[in-house]
Amino acid sequence: MPNNPVEIGQWRCGRDEPLLFMAGPCVIESEELVLEVAKRLADLSATQNVQIVFKSSFDKANRTSIDSFRGPGLERGLEILAKVREVTGLPLLTDVHDPSQAEPAAAVCQVLQIPAFLARQTDLVEAVAVATARHGGIINVKKPQFMAPEDMIHVVKKCESSGNPNVLLTERGTMFGYGRLINDFRCIPVMQGFGGPVIFDATHSVQMPGGATTGGRRELVPFLARAAVACGCDGVFFETHPDPDKALSDGPNMVPLAELPRLIDQLVQLRKLALEFRD
Repeated sequence: MPNNPVEIGQWRCGRDEPLLFMAGPCVIESEELVLEVAKRLADLSATQNVQIVFKSSFDKANRTSIDSFRGPGLERGLEILAKVREVTGLPLLTDVHDPSQAEPAAAVCQVLQIPAFLARQTDLVEAVAVATARHGGIINVKKPQFMAPEDMIHVVKKCESSGNPNVLLTERGTMFGYGRLINDFRCIPVMQGFGGPVIFDATHSVQMPGGATTGGRRELVPFLARAAVACGCDGVFFETHPDPDKALSDGPNMVPLAELPRLIDQLVQLRKLALEFRD
């Protein structure tokens, strides 16, 4: 049985705990941008007394177009993320796409994320579980757009059998025809039934896949995030950027950084109500 709650640095995520927020720019565009966003998120964490894990990717290996920006790569990306942790004290999350990335990434980041398209890759899941267990870290697995929530139990079992019961599962939408994702909010209680906490990815859920670059409708993020918190999710995942229209990856989905404090305040209040009505 997965651990619940799960401890992530100074934070706790899970049953009866405050919401955990995972937030940051989609990809590491530059050290300057990443530190700017991280410092503002650290200030937000302190002033609003909320739990924030900083997220950014050193490599976006699943970009649609060969011409799309992927990031600085493993070595330089982890150097930048280590500086974020040193400067802000925030726990870190990054995603990995290959088993060889698991060990070096786990040495720097408290949470390693397995992208939705790769959640059934046993070698990757096992490598991430082993590496995070060695470093006292956490696994966050995105539910694939093509999988039923009930089938995520097999991913959880792979993580546990490889030595790490600290597993988060993330709902991020399900394919509905071409170019559209929908959210089945039954996914939240179904996946919580496996024992561990469940996160809602509010930004990738508004993606509109297709074309050379993925589109999205960021104005819908608050609606879905509020619905997910009302349904009892234990945390919310946001990609955020000071100027999403100029972002090098996933700009149409990202929440403008200036709008995040108000949305987080709303979600914190909803979480308190949701806990009162928990069955």
